[in-house]
Amino acid sequence: MRRCGTAVATVAAAALALAGCVTPAGVDRDLTDEWPALAVPQVFVPTEGVCHTGVQDVGYLSGGNPVDCAGTHHTETMHVGILTGAPAGLTAPPATGSPAVRAVRAECDREVRREIGADWRAGRLGLTVVLPSAQGWTGGARWFRCDLGEISSIDEPGIRPRTGSLRGALADDTGLGLGCFNPKVTRDDVRAMKAVSCTAPHHAEFVGVWQAPDVSYAEFRRTADRTHRGCLGLIARHTGVPDNGDLKLRAGSIYYHPVEREWRSGNHGVQCFLWLSDRTLTRTLKNAGPHSLPLR
Repeated sequence: MRRCGTAVATVAAAALALAGCVTPAGVDRDLTDEWPALAVPQVFVPTEGVCHTGVQDVGYLSGGNPVDCAGTHHTETMHVGILTGAPAGLTAPPATGSPAVRAVRAECDREVRREIGADWRAGRLGLTVVLPSAQGWTGGARWFRCDLGEISSIDEPGIRPRTGSLRGALADDTGLGLGCFNPKVTRDDVRAMKAVSCTAPHHAEFVGVWQAPDVSYAEFRRTADRTHRGCLGLIARHTGVPDNGDLKLRAGSIYYHPVEREWRSGNHGVQCFLWLSDRTLTRTLKNAGPHSLPLR
């Protein structure tokens, strides 16, 4: 309530003594009925379609400084999702290899494919799943980001700086799709894969991504023949050669697989390459037919 006679200066006190306690127009003497309610605190949620000058796998707010994708950056947030159900009730962000992280990875794979036009593993691209920090999770954050970046090569998977959005990157010929290579092989060990034009002399060609079964990483490594057979199936589809018992007499395969941490989190995509160690190619074998891969 407004207290009559309270003085803030000598002159004001004199004026009040003469005028009495007068309420200004529009004031109803009640200071408690018209204060706006305090807003409910809002949890930060990232934005899709923005880019970042660094690479994160934990979403610390101090490291999240989005920039325009037209400028130099490292990663682009292609999708933002929200964890619900049992994962949202966890007391800390879900751990590597947990069902929640595997579900998040599957959603990122699906949504990024939709944005770029193909499986991201079919290009010089790297996908990072970003979850909130422990502090953010305690504060109610339940989002996850699917960040995509350009890599230098399949042998150097570090994210490199770039300009421009990656949306539609594999739908058109942007130079990011995997093509033809000259492998450096010692016995059965691939030391490097040098990318070259498919019109230049080469011995290997990317044919697709084989989705390995959901087994342990140790079992996957033990069953190399199964992976080789999966890649042969993609070679047959890519070239138009019958997928039968003769296929192994036509071509060999090279494959790149995820590291164990990625595998445990649900990334089972294997990059498969047709390989001809005893023959030099100067064109792509896509849809080339059986005559392109004679029996050896």
